[in-house]
Amino acid sequence: MEKRIIAIGGGEIKNKTTLEIDGYIADLAKARAGEKRANALFIGTASHDSMPYFNSFRKTYTSVYDIKAEVALMVYGEMSIEKIKGKIDNADCIYVGGGDTVYMLEKWKEFGIDKMLVDAYENGKIICGLSAGAICWFKDMYTDYEIMRGQSADYVLKKGLGVLDGAMCPHFNEREKDFTNALKKGVINGAYCVQNDCAIEFVNGKFTKVISAGGKAYYLKNDNGVIIKEEL
Repeated sequence: MEKRIIAIGGGEIKNKTTLEIDGYIADLAKARAGEKRANALFIGTASHDSMPYFNSFRKTYTSVYDIKAEVALMVYGEMSIEKIKGKIDNADCIYVGGGDTVYMLEKWKEFGIDKMLVDAYENGKIICGLSAGAICWFKDMYTDYEIMRGQSADYVLKKGLGVLDGAMCPHFNEREKDFTNALKKGVINGAYCVQNDCAIEFVNGKFTKVISAGGKAYYLKNDNGVIIKEEL
């Protein structure tokens, strides 16, 4: 059984800037579903369960690709944990939206959703996500956690779920200067760096390919004080 994660660096699903990536994900979900209609579950915890965000997701995955779109709500207590688990179990594809990564992980751990999602990955469900929903699967996350809270002007390194080794920097076209400085300072040794409208795919924990809707992906590392930037 293949275990697959598609990590999207950023973009606007509302404006369909990631459409080629969404089409790739939709094809994988349909292949997994077989003869039944594919089911995609949107998890918007990082955006505090933003319904406009879910509606944008549905307009792409249902209106464009004819996939049934479901949503898991856990921020304001609208759904029981049992109902959320049922939605995870029924999904062919799980899409985690962007927003506040650390808040999202804290909320997941509070209700045991993190373990449910890791189990879903281990059971071969298609896992994908954008920005916060992409970096959370890695051992380390390069995130704007403190910037969002007004605590500092610096990006910081936080621990992710650890499903994938290494680290990821999203929105790399916007954060390249900051991330390069972090490498020079030794805050982090290296990471997958993904621009908006671009995604990287991992199968069974190994990087396999780039899926682009216009953006690019790189791997950056500090090699004894020399910053090496390799396009993937």
